[in-house]
Amino acid sequence: MGTTVRFASNGDRAEGYLALPGSGSGTGVMVVQEWWGLVPQIQQVCDRLAGEGFVAFAPDLYRGDIAEHTEMDKAAHLMNTLPMDRAARDMGGAVDFLLAHEAVRGDKVGVVGFCMGGMLALVVAAQQGDKIAAVVPFYGAPLGDDGPDWSVLTAAVRGHYAGDDAFFPADAVLALESRLQEMGKDVQFEMHEGAGHAFTNDADVFGTYDAELSAKTWKATLEFLHGRLG
Repeated sequence: MGTTVRFASNGDRAEGYLALPGSGSGTGVMVVQEWWGLVPQIQQVCDRLAGEGFVAFAPDLYRGDIAEHTEMDKAAHLMNTLPMDRAARDMGGAVDFLLAHEAVRGDKVGVVGFCMGGMLALVVAAQQGDKIAAVVPFYGAPLGDDGPDWSVLTAAVRGHYAGDDAFFPADAVLALESRLQEMGKDVQFEMHEGAGHAFTNDADVFGTYDAELSAKTWKATLEFLHGRLG
């Protein structure tokens, strides 16, 4: 089990959930929340990563607020009213927190994010440049013309997306993949045909949870993170 810790965020203070491996040290991975907030399911992702030897940290981007899985309207409101400049500062602060932590080995971290967090994982990787070596976005991506400055992106990206996703349509996701590849970025988005949004979330809010696909993509995520981070 992890613990709640405070960290510096560009002159402010924020909180997050930190899980350490049994060995006491490992490479760092930031976990970025879904639109529900820093709920137990995201904490469990950190715990699972710690069980695989990583130092996992999830910043609380909503600053203490959450939406239950029965409160979809509240989740949408929290996401749509999240100050993106503050979220960027908090994620950047979380990256710096990991890199400075005594339990973290190496000078780069990985990022894993789900839904809104998948989108933000790509954004923070573009913003933080060489501090981030590996990114695994699930479902989410910054689509359209409002994306970050991709020229700063140096991390390798291995994303997992749903072929049937009304939130992040497959055609738009694949168009972003092509755009980034044309820029020379090491980006691969695996499109899982027949899968629906949130296919790894066992709360099964949308009726799309796929245990077999979840296990497959989790294994691929671990192999990728270990390969890039050690």
